[in-house]
Amino acid sequence: MKILLVEDDQRIAKPLAEDLKHQRYVVDIAKDGIEGWEYSQSTQYDIILLDLMLPKLDGISLCKRLRSIKYNALILMLTARDTTADKVIGLDAGADDYLIKPFDLEELTARVRALSRRNAEVRPSILVYGKLQLDPVSYHISYQGQTLLLTPKEYMILECFIKNPQQVLTRTSLLDKLWEFDKISGEDTVKTHINNLRKKLKVVGASEKIIDTVYGIGYRLGNN
Repeated sequence: MKILLVEDDQRIAKPLAEDLKHQRYVVDIAKDGIEGWEYSQSTQYDIILLDLMLPKLDGISLCKRLRSIKYNALILMLTARDTTADKVIGLDAGADDYLIKPFDLEELTARVRALSRRNAEVRPSILVYGKLQLDPVSYHISYQGQTLLLTPKEYMILECFIKNPQQVLTRTSLLDKLWEFDKISGEDTVKTHINNLRKKLKVVGASEKIIDTVYGIGYRLGNN
């Protein structure tokens, strides 16, 4: 899942982003409301963690602007204001949930997990593609019963393919989905990860075509 954190206080933003990344979320940080708006227009986020008091464009205004264009990310508003009236204003602006500062990191990540389940499609607990199995709860991946040891990024790429088995995924779309906005180094990064993933799959007996290249477009799952 890709998360946008719009928070001007870096004492909050940095440790929060690191905690979420350790839980395998992809996180971008915007330092003000305008930057948050620009980030949202460059890619689709699953969840937006939105501070209420922001420079340039406040959280309420940003939330309203996002909802006015039918931007469908789930929005968790973060604020030091704890009156009922403030909560009502935030929820009426289009926020899905509301968390009062100071908050515990465990509580916030629990809220994130709850939001991610709210509109999630019903999926089997184990994702299966032919002889390939991926458990999104334990992060265990196997091919013909043999465990695959992947890096976090390789895992996310493979998960993305299995969840979209009929879709051709371009390098650009994979960058947008799986890399932080400020750490994108180019499409060659995706190519390198795909090649490494193919090598690891080949070691356990998978076909070289399990991740097939669609020349001039991108990649898709093939024969395994």
